[in-house]
Amino acid sequence: MLSPRFSRRQFLFASGGLGVAALAIGLLPKFSTGTALISDASAAEAFEVTHSDREWHAILSDEQYEILREEGTERAYSSPLNNEHRDGTFLCAGCQLPLFSSATKFDSHTGWPSFWAPLDKAVATRQDRAYGMVREEVHCRRCGG
Repeated sequence: MLSPRFSRRQFLFASGGLGVAALAIGLLPKFSTGTALISDASAAEAFEVTHSDREWHAILSDEQYEILREEGTERAYSSPLNNEHRDGTFLCAGCQLPLFSSATKFDSHTGWPSFWAPLDKAVATRQDRAYGMVREEVHCRRCGG
């Protein structure tokens, strides 16, 4: 009579297969559209400050443009703002809106400047489903940067 139990090898193989399938399903929308998915609500989001791509390129450095306009991510520990410890306010690079107070900055040990609270009515959020994960994106409420 056959035993209904899995061997250790069968269990690990099945578990690994389920993990790969879950990852593939999570990444499928990203690859099928060719871009990282942001919730449909963000596509209709209107901002007070808008510019053409040419104008944004003139306002921002190449790195700022990639991060603020194309949803890129700077390399961890590469931002000079990590070592900025003076009192003051951090502004949006796209429209100069005050976003965060230095009083709320902390070292999250992630390699990116971190704040435990934005200034009042400074930021907006939207759901980011890129890379098979669900995260909350925080951006400037005035220009979307």
